[in-house]
Amino acid sequence: MAEAKLPRDVAAMSFEDALAELEQIVRRLEDGKSRLDDAIASYERGAALKRHCEAKLREAQMKIEKISLGPDGAASASPAGMDRGET
Repeated sequence: MAEAKLPRDVAAMSFEDALAELEQIVRRLEDGKSRLDDAIASYERGAALKRHCEAKLREAQMKIEKISLGPDGAASASPAGMDRGET
């Protein structure tokens, strides 16, 4: 399944800004006072913000280094996934 392209303004957001806006949208939708058309538009924007946040988290996860101790007690670091033969 092809992933929908994010709106430019969403793609340019930091994780924190996107999450804050997503939280605002959830509060508005939970309030239930929006018109149906507005609620649908908010839901669609929220879905885009959610995808963006998930992508940012995946990027961060890929940058995390795995730290392990060798048999001699020395610490070594390797990119995440290297212990499974990933590159």
